[in-house]
Amino acid sequence: MQVVATAGHVDHGKSTLVRALTGMEPDRLAEERRRGLTLDLGFAWTDLPSGERLAFVDVPGHEKFVTTMLAGVGPAPAVLLAVAADEGWMPQTEEHLAAIDALGVRHGVLVITRSDVADPKLALRQARERLATTSLRACESVTVSATTGAGLPELTAALDRLAARLPVPDTEAPVRLWIDRAFTIAGSGTVVTGTLAAGTVSVGDELLLMPTGERVRVRALESAKESQETVQGVARVALNLRGVDRDQVERGMALVTPGTWTFTTCVDVRVSSDEPSGRLARQLILHLGSSATPVRLRPLGPDTARLTLNARLPLHVGDTALLRDPGRRTIAGVHVLDVRPPTLVRRGAGAARARELASWPDRPGGDLLLRRHGILSRSDLRVMGCAPPSGAVPLGAEWLADPAHWENLHRRLTDELSRHAAANPLAPGIPVETLRLRLGLPSRQLVASLVRPPLRLAEGRVYGPGTGLPGQITDAVERLAADLAAAPFEAPTADRLTELGLTPQAIAAAERAGALLRLPGGVVLLPGTDDEALRILTALPQPFTVSQARQALDTSRRVAMALLHHLDTRGLTRRTGDTRTCPRPADEGK
Repeated sequence: MQVVATAGHVDHGKSTLVRALTGMEPDRLAEERRRGLTLDLGFAWTDLPSGERLAFVDVPGHEKFVTTMLAGVGPAPAVLLAVAADEGWMPQTEEHLAAIDALGVRHGVLVITRSDVADPKLALRQARERLATTSLRACESVTVSATTGAGLPELTAALDRLAARLPVPDTEAPVRLWIDRAFTIAGSGTVVTGTLAAGTVSVGDELLLMPTGERVRVRALESAKESQETVQGVARVALNLRGVDRDQVERGMALVTPGTWTFTTCVDVRVSSDEPSGRLARQLILHLGSSATPVRLRPLGPDTARLTLNARLPLHVGDTALLRDPGRRTIAGVHVLDVRPPTLVRRGAGAARARELASWPDRPGGDLLLRRHGILSRSDLRVMGCAPPSGAVPLGAEWLADPAHWENLHRRLTDELSRHAAANPLAPGIPVETLRLRLGLPSRQLVASLVRPPLRLAEGRVYGPGTGLPGQITDAVERLAADLAAAPFEAPTADRLTELGLTPQAIAAAERAGALLRLPGGVVLLPGTDDEALRILTALPQPFTVSQARQALDTSRRVAMALLHHLDTRGLTRRTGDTRTCPRPADEGK
């Protein structure tokens, strides 16, 4: 199926054309049929000669119903623009074309209607001149009379060619169905309709209703009044929803695939307008899909601005929408550049942001966004609507970094460690969480990923290069080594440690540097003493007692107990009751 929305001035024959082409009545309301005036969106469909099904969204042409018209045109990929031969180009024709052009709709058919009432040549020439500088400049033109039937076969053929030219949407794309109608069917519950532009909807799917964020489930599904299990875009669809009442749903809301869109109230955009962004009104209406959301505009550069929205919208970078000033009846197109823009609080931040955005394309890619944000998760890029860039630095399964930003972070980390070591020689390392906060990283895992030689990570702290022990501690350790040279297991007393200059802070620093072995009970020995003890204990008859171990090591019970506890913890000795055993290689794994 393909979908076409009508457009044009009131009473220029849009609904009459749809009626003639489909045999269906697009005016659903009794008042519409009584007054002969379209007041709301109408829906009809037909099968073209090629076999392609074409659905129409018929919109009102009166100036009072521009918001309704935009709700119908917004999600549609193509338009049928009607101009009456006897009236020619009119104000609402101009306003509708401005909206179509702002939305970037490139596919359509220009239809000169009522050719039986007046010569269509003047209206056709006038319309072609107006279209020449717009997105519809290449569309076909057909003259018709719905009354006599003249031109209808040609119009049908033109629509068939149009349907064949329309882009094929991605059926794997995330769903964003803008709701254009909601009603209740007795015994069935809430039903919503909309134009499915891309993606796939199936019975049983769970979707999010935005902007409320409520989870709903698809109970049943129809397209062209035929029940379906699955529908792929582009298509007109009707969804029977479970989990939501009718009074909770209205036109302009959206049903979206969870975890695939950014829900935001602040975006940076490029503005396409006849005047610079600074001259636009500050309070405007943003039309996207079937939604009409009040926004506040902050100009950045001549063609860029920041929009603060009154409601959360599901957005991707590259989304096209339009801004409307109801008071001045002016329209501007917008392209969404960033759905997670930076805060602008410092003096000159707005001007700097404008310079940055000036070089951005209308549809930024993942490489540019990663360069802008520095580090993003794969899910971040997914909800922004971008694929992971090929040149990104992978950090585990989830995170990606811009290469230049990653190297800059490594330099900052090294500088932080050097400054800290100079100011805190007895505690040169910095906790991982502290570094995460200083570097503005979203995860501790990323700090660990930054650590590479000569940096090192030990016991939750990161140490920089050249963070050796201060000279006074090195001297104290050397004096301790002299004390232990003849009796390596005779740990010094607390008083002796103080005399050597090994205060608790110095001992902790030396231990972190691997210069000392600190055991429970205040026992301080040289590194490797535990391995030497294990060698001696292994030579004893097995099992052995604490007393036998003390005698073999020629030390006090205090030191023997500390060493045995340390070896137990390492799994190098095995305790059974009051005795211990040193497992030999043949015993390992038993």
